[in-house]
Amino acid sequence: MPPADDDAKLEILANYVAFVFSLDGTLWNGNELVPGVSEMLDLLRYQGKKLFFVTNDATLSRQSHLKKFQALGLKVSLEEIYGSAFAAAAFLKSKKFQRNLTTAAAAAACCRCRRAYVVGEAGLMEELRGMGIEALGGPGDAKAEVDFRVGEPYVEVDPDVGAVVVGLDRHLNYYKVQYSLTCLLENKDCLFLATNTDSRSNFSQRQEWAGAGTMVGALIGASEAEPLVVGKPSPLLLDSICRASGLTKDQMCIVGDRLDTDVLWGSRNGCGTLLVLSGATSEAMLLAPDNKVHPTYYMDSIGAMLTIKDKLSACVIS
Repeated sequence: MPPADDDAKLEILANYVAFVFSLDGTLWNGNELVPGVSEMLDLLRYQGKKLFFVTNDATLSRQSHLKKFQALGLKVSLEEIYGSAFAAAAFLKSKKFQRNLTTAAAAAACCRCRRAYVVGEAGLMEELRGMGIEALGGPGDAKAEVDFRVGEPYVEVDPDVGAVVVGLDRHLNYYKVQYSLTCLLENKDCLFLATNTDSRSNFSQRQEWAGAGTMVGALIGASEAEPLVVGKPSPLLLDSICRASGLTKDQMCIVGDRLDTDVLWGSRNGCGTLLVLSGATSEAMLLAPDNKVHPTYYMDSIGAMLTIKDKLSACVIS
């Protein structure tokens, strides 16, 4: 398949009401904007399009992501940002994990286990607590250790932990894995949630970095259980956007740099997909004979859309 030409770019604008953007590798790399991003977002808004920004990065809360947008000069509202940490918190809230139950009857109707143990960082803790969910672990256990000097090593866990939530954790240690495993094995009906299973993360352009899938994989291996994944390519985030916006999935175009998350996410959920080659995926990877995931369109970067800017005055874009 060839990259999108100007006719295809006009088609993209005509076919979709909303655009759902990935962040790293799509809008920016590290702390540098992809050329043309700011102008293109302004152009889409001028055309009346709704914009949403979705990330699997659970190390930051939505509020922290908003600060990064602002620091890079992009005008975005908090309501337009959806992250996997937010999705995990919203899911647990839907399962009545909030601590602010007002009556004894409500508390009795709720699952007895209402706390979450976190393998992850501050952003995930912030989103959970923002939803009224008691969160343990995370950065607080960064230096925790199991004492193997005793004859019978033992990690005592909170019996009210009803969910283990795993995201990217740059301070992963044996204690966190053992605590999580014990909760899953010993706490009745304890849920196993993963913010995402991305194999790699974008911390710099100089080398590849291990992603949240590393932490999730450790616990899958130990527990022999599979997690509920709340971030891309799970439909949960898209469902949240649809509920909040009143849009249907076929009105949306997913814009991202990854075949295995962004394009797969859109394809599985009936959305249009636009792959950009400014991040994790090269044209050679896309066109490789063994690649089974294909976008609706692809182009070098978001900025490549600007070649149609002068043509829009002569077109009616819905």
